[in-house]
Amino acid sequence: MEIKLRPGDTLWYYSQLFMVPLNLIIDSNPNVNPNKLAISESILIPGFESQVHQIKHGDTLWKIAGARNISVDSILLLNQQINPNNLKVGDKIFIPNRIIGRVVRGKKKYDYSSQQTDMNRLKEIFPFIKVHTIGKSVLGKNIDEIRIGKGTKKVHINASFHANEWITTSILMMFLNDYLLSLTNGTSIENVKTMPLYQAADLSLVPLVNPDGVDLVLNGPPESEREKVVSINGGGTDFTGWKANIRGVDLNNQFPANWEIEKERKEPKAPAPRDYPGDAPLIEPESKTMSSLAEKEKFDRIVALHTQGKEFYWGYEGLEPAESRAIADEFSRVSGYKAIQNVDSHAGYKDWFIQEFRKPGFTIELGKGINPLPLSQLDEIYHDSFGIFLASLYM
Repeated sequence: MEIKLRPGDTLWYYSQLFMVPLNLIIDSNPNVNPNKLAISESILIPGFESQVHQIKHGDTLWKIAGARNISVDSILLLNQQINPNNLKVGDKIFIPNRIIGRVVRGKKKYDYSSQQTDMNRLKEIFPFIKVHTIGKSVLGKNIDEIRIGKGTKKVHINASFHANEWITTSILMMFLNDYLLSLTNGTSIENVKTMPLYQAADLSLVPLVNPDGVDLVLNGPPESEREKVVSINGGGTDFTGWKANIRGVDLNNQFPANWEIEKERKEPKAPAPRDYPGDAPLIEPESKTMSSLAEKEKFDRIVALHTQGKEFYWGYEGLEPAESRAIADEFSRVSGYKAIQNVDSHAGYKDWFIQEFRKPGFTIELGKGINPLPLSQLDEIYHDSFGIFLASLYM
């Protein structure tokens, strides 16, 4: 919500007026010097949006404020041109409205358009988050990173490396939404206070690694790609089993961690709906984007969301650091998921991250069943996995 600074006002006053942490207001306005404010300067207040209210017979600002449990001055701040003693029936004024419910509607076929719409809406309401386009998919869709937090501990979480595991994007966006609401409204989640997490951790999210593949599974092929993907799919037009990117390369088999072993033993020797590791590691734009991000940011830990199995993997070739075990134990405790140190698999993002940086990496297999998991499981998956998100920040 945007307001115009009045003479004598301070960011601290706005924090008290709207009951929003001062640091979030400061972080929402990085180009504003809180010690040298200018009259009529635009200030963004996180966690709020302005709503139009039409004056009815008998309305006063005091009556309107009392009914909404807000301050009269918060209304005056949004309507600096009005005379509060001369309201006329039919006049329209702006009312500050605190966002208390989830914006993200994850219980639907959550495609690229859904993710972009929700991400932009969250950025509008919670302007202390930062959104960067870090790469493009094969078909030119944005691969976006969302950053939140001021701490020194760098934590990265991603979703939808695999196309038919798109429910992981819904889950991650819902977590982000609830985390933001908790921060701005001063509420706890699972008895965990979130502001210390915000202060301690710099959280990086890539909610949709494989936008072309997700859209293929959910919406079918674009006309320009129909002939190619139908051919890769063995002539079939049912893409529910498709895990790869739009070119038929499995993005989670694209990383240089014993890639040659996977290349040799994987059955597909050409583009396929799943498991084909490509002709060389890191040749697909999506996998290159994710490796470049990790190399640039030097994350302290990464979590990759997949489905399914109600288990997670946390080791690779004995290269994982000692702290990985403690984090894995906590992940298992808060989720009930089975912790598995080693599996006979290579070339995954988690594998490469551990090998390259010798830091904790985790592949979380959300839910249980046959991919794509049904939306009827979404609430259960979210409930089970939410502690993992929080633990990735506080451990």
